[in-house]
Amino acid sequence: MSEIRTFENLECWRYGRELAVLVYRSTATAMDAKDYGFVDQMRRAAISVMNNIAEGFERDTNIDTVKFLFIAKASAGEVRSMAYAGLDLGYFDRGQFEGIYQLSVRCSKTTWGLIKSLQSKSKWRSIPPVRKPQPV
Repeated sequence: MSEIRTFENLECWRYGRELAVLVYRSTATAMDAKDYGFVDQMRRAAISVMNNIAEGFERDTNIDTVKFLFIAKASAGEVRSMAYAGLDLGYFDRGQFEGIYQLSVRCSKTTWGLIKSLQSKSKWRSIPPVRKPQPV
């Protein structure tokens, strides 16, 4: 396997990019309903997936990258949750919901795969666990 040199080569980032575009296009119905809060939150969550993957990759350390990948994975879950609300509110038809749902799951799975891969590296294992501060 060749070394990945840019975040654009990461499969999870490419899926995140697809998800952001799909969410932006699919939320037009909610905009028609003037539900700007819903649209803004869902779009922010979707764009957060690809941006956190990119930001983490650019940090150049496994521990920082993993931290941002967890945020990206959580954002994909938020998009998936909001897709249910959009379906229930009639903002999305079943096809739009399924597209968003499937792509957000794919983002989560591929991001999780990258997290596990980075955590298995010896560099990651040498980092001591974070300890909670003791009360004074």
